[in-house]
Amino acid sequence: MPRHIDTLQTPCVLVDLDRADANLQKAQDFADEHGVRLRPHIKTHKLPFFAKRQLELGAIGITCQKLGEAEVMADAGIEDIFLPYNILAPEKLYRLKQLAERVTLAVTADSAFVVEGYAETFADSADAPLSVLVECDTGAGRCGVQTPDDAVALARLIASKRGLVFGGLMTYPPAGDAAGARKWLEEAAEKLAAAGLPARTISTGGTPDIWRAHETTIATEYRPGTYIYYDRSLVSRGVATVEECALNVLVTVVSRPTEDRAIIDAGSKALTSDLLGQNGYGMVLGYPDAVIYGLSEEHGNIDFSASAEKPEVGERLRILPNHACPVSNLFDHVNLVSGDHVVETIAVAARGRVD
Repeated sequence: MPRHIDTLQTPCVLVDLDRADANLQKAQDFADEHGVRLRPHIKTHKLPFFAKRQLELGAIGITCQKLGEAEVMADAGIEDIFLPYNILAPEKLYRLKQLAERVTLAVTADSAFVVEGYAETFADSADAPLSVLVECDTGAGRCGVQTPDDAVALARLIASKRGLVFGGLMTYPPAGDAAGARKWLEEAAEKLAAAGLPARTISTGGTPDIWRAHETTIATEYRPGTYIYYDRSLVSRGVATVEECALNVLVTVVSRPTEDRAIIDAGSKALTSDLLGQNGYGMVLGYPDAVIYGLSEEHGNIDFSASAEKPEVGERLRILPNHACPVSNLFDHVNLVSGDHVVETIAVAARGRVD
């Protein structure tokens, strides 16, 4: 029997099943309409439950940020996984090889050091070589080779190694500059083709530009993550509405030390400290003028001075986080809800997999 959310202890995560599924369907419909292949990033939800739903709707595979996440997804029966992360150290490379024997796997590299580690580990895998994409910094200032010429040089190294195959290019572009990233990738692809190393896969992504995914026409796949839940930062960007956001943190007011200040039972261990340009550490739903101005480990401080209505001690509030992804990793379980009822409480299977 479904339970009412009032039976839940706080702080806890609520995931609105209807909204999450609608978000997945909307994005897949958009991708299908525009000829975009989705390879969603599971770091947002970390749940095989939703990864399987994304595949069911039409995703070509999934993206995992860490090796441990990929192992969890493989254990759940998911067979096509992309790891856009430099994997180093003998222990991890051994695990990577074990994983590659179970699933269709691709990885990235942005240096000769990383390539050499892959090559040493997969030297005896010429019959089933590891696909290695070159990670490219197209303006976001993250990992990645810095120029198209650097991409060609690293692709040549990958192609020269027994047990490896050059898989293409991967980038996480700066939000709002799809044109700049496209120009970078087009130049790199042209130079690779001229060198006899065509990029079979060109992978890009990011929920902030999901509704412009089709504009990077050279890309062969798109990797959105937060689109399943959305969050306050994406609402502020105009990517989604508050009504489409599927993840909230349910909290309780535990103190009202002053007329204008309330303390909730959720701090930095329940609400992300990411601001992402927002005023405060989340939106208090139902109290649009309230500001979560401070977090300790187990408490959140809320200023209600601009609010006509103020909550009482014991009142439960829903917080829309600035950034949904870290919140998923802060809880062992999430509550899948429909309306005010809990449909199921499930473990966040890939939670804490920092390896």
